[in-house]
Amino acid sequence: MIEAPNSAGVRLNELLANIGQPLLDSEQTKRFEAYLSLILRWNARVNLTAIRDEEGILKRHFLESIVCARALPAGVATLLDFGSGAGLPGIPIAICRPEIAVTLAESQGKKAAFLREAVRVLGISTNVHSGRAEELRILFDCIILRAVDKMEVAVQAAAKLLRLGGHLALMTTTTALPTLRSTAGSEFTWSEPLHLPGSDDRIVALGLRPSLRESESGLS
Repeated sequence: MIEAPNSAGVRLNELLANIGQPLLDSEQTKRFEAYLSLILRWNARVNLTAIRDEEGILKRHFLESIVCARALPAGVATLLDFGSGAGLPGIPIAICRPEIAVTLAESQGKKAAFLREAVRVLGISTNVHSGRAEELRILFDCIILRAVDKMEVAVQAAAKLLRLGGHLALMTTTTALPTLRSTAGSEFTWSEPLHLPGSDDRIVALGLRPSLRESESGLS
């Protein structure tokens, strides 16, 4: 059963309204409230995130993740959150975009345990891979990375798990983006980055891996 104080959901919708984003519905709001409670409780004994206050989590983690979820292209059926950590942005994507089958990949056992508990409590249809994302043997429509250790290495590994016609989504900074784009490879075409709320530097950038047909037409 999802239980959490209502004030956090009200505040999150206020933050969305302030940046001109649609409000969450009542079920989404309840899930974000419960998710916040879980993070705050688990963070006392497991280092899920360096941001430990409620307002910081709402502004930095939830708001950014919601904006990112809504920016993902239509038609994405499967998504991998590569190095999910506390489930950001994969869990908000699962809440906001229930049509997407989300896989959370996390190699640290305690964090993976948190993710399994969050999925159970929130009642979302999300798979948790307790291990390195590189071990997966399936391809995804979209792979997203945010605050991953050794980001350049992770981007290279993520690209190998992306199907033709799929999207690589990078939550990063304007400073780091050129290097990460180069690391991903020349086959990707990149849309204009979307600036995330509360910062001039933090962005989400979408890179498209052309389908085989698109690649062939480009050579003709």
